[in-house]
Amino acid sequence: MANREVNLTKRIQTSTGLRYCPVVLSANGRVKPDVVLVNGISERHPEGCYQLEWREGSKRVRISVGKNAADADAQRLRKEAELNAVNHGVTIEHTNTQVGRSLRDAIEHYLEDVRLRVATNKGSANFGRHNSHGCYSTALNYFLESCHKMTIEEIDKRDLLKYANFLREEKDQAPVTVVNKFGIVVSFLKAQGIKTSGPDGMLKPSDWPKATLPEPEIYEQEELDTLFAKCDSDQRLWFEFFLMTGMREQEVMHTYWSDINFTDHTVRVSYKPDRGWTPKAYKARTIPVPEKLITSLLRLNPSKSKLVNGCNLVFPTAGCKPKRDFLDCLKAVAERAGLEPDTCWLHKFRSTFATRCLCNGVDLRTVQEYLGHSDMESTMRYLKPSRSAETRAKMNAIFA
Repeated sequence: MANREVNLTKRIQTSTGLRYCPVVLSANGRVKPDVVLVNGISERHPEGCYQLEWREGSKRVRISVGKNAADADAQRLRKEAELNAVNHGVTIEHTNTQVGRSLRDAIEHYLEDVRLRVATNKGSANFGRHNSHGCYSTALNYFLESCHKMTIEEIDKRDLLKYANFLREEKDQAPVTVVNKFGIVVSFLKAQGIKTSGPDGMLKPSDWPKATLPEPEIYEQEELDTLFAKCDSDQRLWFEFFLMTGMREQEVMHTYWSDINFTDHTVRVSYKPDRGWTPKAYKARTIPVPEKLITSLLRLNPSKSKLVNGCNLVFPTAGCKPKRDFLDCLKAVAERAGLEPDTCWLHKFRSTFATRCLCNGVDLRTVQEYLGHSDMESTMRYLKPSRSAETRAKMNAIFA
């Protein structure tokens, strides 16, 4: 039976983004520290962590093994020997004397990878506020605070359950925050090659912390009338665009004139490689919009051109960059309108769009497609139950 091979690479920053690049060996066969092959050329890259890589059937497995070249190569040899032993029918016994990988070092290396990803996507906003280095750092440092084990290999289900309780009891975290931080730790463990899900995984679905999500809030028509009455023409178009498309803030920021179909009355959410931006979950889609919105857009672009004043963005800054202060503008308009600014936020337009579609007969599967959700459950969280006079009349008729 053929021997199995374990490759050693390093995850580094290149001019085209993050890449896994093979290490370079010296004449004596040892790994040259921080030297990797990039497009066949040796380059020095002190950043990033070494990674072991092998195949489990058709699946590629990668685990981080730290920043020390000699240690990483030693772990490669041990892993290769282990896989080949198993491949030839030898039972591997793991004893308690096994050193294992330092939990603290693994977290440090993982956060370095996150930092590099954030730097790579800076400006593209694919790493939004919930995916920032700060969020990961806080969650993983809390895990270190709650778990006193020294190595990755020692971590078990009880440590994760204790962590969830630690967040609730010691850190007074909200249920949704507990779920998010728990998920970050699980992602970290997966990156270390720890199986956390499935029949042989560390966790069962029932082990995850639960969070009761609040009922979504929407803008009532009276609020919208009051808000729009204090908007200038540009501001009204911005917020009507949010309301009538149901698009996320990043999607609106990266809408091009080429995404607007003036004939079919649709707006497309699409990948923007020139700006390094990708739709959430890589899900492109087309959304039908009312004639009223198309008419407003035509005032800005009567020739239906792909460029307006030399810029392809529908809502650009003066330098043809994506507009990033929609929320600040909304809060300012709300204050002028006599509304409580804290009750006005951009995602609320999205919930309003979803609820209005449903209440006006658009089926749930279609609303899911408009919102760009991968599953129906996500869509349903945006829908506020109807408490209109019409709904009350239907209930009265049912029990008349």
